[in-house]
Amino acid sequence: MRIQTPSTSYRAAIGLALFAVSCLIWLGLGVGIIGADGARVNLLYGGVVLIGVAGAFIARLRAAGMARTLVAMAVAQAVIGLVAVLAGWGLPWSPPAEVLGLTAGFVSLFLGAAWLFHRGAEGRAVAS
Repeated sequence: MRIQTPSTSYRAAIGLALFAVSCLIWLGLGVGIIGADGARVNLLYGGVVLIGVAGAFIARLRAAGMARTLVAMAVAQAVIGLVAVLAGWGLPWSPPAEVLGLTAGFVSLFLGAAWLFHRGAEGRAVAS
């Protein structure tokens, strides 16, 4: 039985995803993305993390499944940010531009990791 080592793209994707989730937890729970420090609405970002954990479990950390998981996380992140702005959550502490900017940043990180996972999955298909 031959054990394959993860590709560079896969390892980079894992690193980027863990960095993004760590920052999301720190900002969401510690500093607060929406509203003042400790605003309960920031607990919604726990749902994004739960999507990631559940997706990783279901995909068994395989690159193609992880790519889909990170896209789902990006969509959830975007929905939370858009709803927060449209509902006026966090005002006056978090202006809409701040919430949308942070949301766009996290969406970019999640989609970047998804792209790297996708590249890792393509590399596996070619190498097999």
